[in-house]
Amino acid sequence: MATLYTDKGNTQSYKALIAAKYNGVDIQVPNFDASSRDSNDFQKKSPLGKIPTLETREGSIWEPNAIARYVSRQGKASLYGSSPFEASSIDNWIEYAANEIELPGSVWVFPILGYIPNNAVATNKAKADIRKSLDFLNKHLLTRTYLVGERISLADIVVSVALLRLYERVLDGPFRKQFGNTNRLFQTCVNQPEFKSVIGDVKLSEKMEVAPEGAATAPAAEKKEQPKKEAVKKEEKPKPKKEEKPKKKEEEEEEEENYDDEPKNKNPNPLDSLPPSKLNLEEWKRVYSNEATRPTALNWFWENYDAEGYSVWVGDYKYNDECEKLLTSLNLLGGFIQRLEKVRKYAFASLIVFGDEPKLSVGAVFLFRGKEMPAEFLAVDDVELYTWRKADTNDNATRELIGDYFAWDGPMGGKRFNQGKIFK
Repeated sequence: MATLYTDKGNTQSYKALIAAKYNGVDIQVPNFDASSRDSNDFQKKSPLGKIPTLETREGSIWEPNAIARYVSRQGKASLYGSSPFEASSIDNWIEYAANEIELPGSVWVFPILGYIPNNAVATNKAKADIRKSLDFLNKHLLTRTYLVGERISLADIVVSVALLRLYERVLDGPFRKQFGNTNRLFQTCVNQPEFKSVIGDVKLSEKMEVAPEGAATAPAAEKKEQPKKEAVKKEEKPKPKKEEKPKKKEEEEEEEENYDDEPKNKNPNPLDSLPPSKLNLEEWKRVYSNEATRPTALNWFWENYDAEGYSVWVGDYKYNDECEKLLTSLNLLGGFIQRLEKVRKYAFASLIVFGDEPKLSVGAVFLFRGKEMPAEFLAVDDVELYTWRKADTNDNATRELIGDYFAWDGPMGGKRFNQGKIFK
């Protein structure tokens, strides 16, 4: 018999308790007051004061995955695999759950639960990370019923528990519909009697929860978007929605960098070896910043555009059904721009939020040096959140759309401009 000290609803303890049900291991779970962690008696069981902690005849174990491994080795259910290879494969998934699911999942869900301040930029990054994790699981399960072997193992238990809060709180129907194999594994596991006896019935999220209105937002996320101190001060002032032209110029000033003073990259970039082009990117950025967009700056752009030395790409955000709040959508763009520093020398872009709350959408037009997207751009996680198409700059309708994106006015492909950001 062993005793598990944990607080109520601690999902980390579920791993060991579910494993115990499969293996027939008797674990007692006494009522435990979290304040008792500081007591001398509990410090003897768990020197770091951690919960859950499992007390056994041999001593105490206080890391949740270590506890789950211990319990899984106690019975005859082969929860830890039937060979050294299967055991190591299970360890792979335990580490995967901790680093690729629990970590970003906490960043996404904890603000909703009120455990940490709300940071919209971090939340959007966590959403992208969770999509990657679910997609990886989905592909692995394409030809498999369970993660390792032909029956439920500790890998399935740990991964399902890691996904529990996500499925209950934020993975609503539209989000999870593309991960059918992952959904199948999760629902198969949580509907087993051994799971149900520990976690009860699981109700899947019907609508993606968000952090409550007024939840504290980490100020650092807003400051990182603008490198200059004066830009931060400007950001504190409310901006009228309708004054698009003056606002665009203000955004341009905030985003502007001193390119002449940038340190040279010690590792030569292939783009630096391209033949000279009549379109000088830095000159375009200065013209755009200092001249009226229509007609002066746009006329300059098309007079100097070089399809052999540059390319234009149009991006549509894949998950516009999630864009209900203007601030969150703008932070989505700001976070994207924040992670584009390495490509700044080779790119210019206009990123726009269209529509009105709660029906918003996001789009972008990028100008790149070279005929393809730079490697530095493709390395940014946000890129995968958009559907990209290479613009045919010989097509008049496409040229008009590019001009609308750069000028923040015009038909906009049938969408209504709300607010935008310029990357230069």
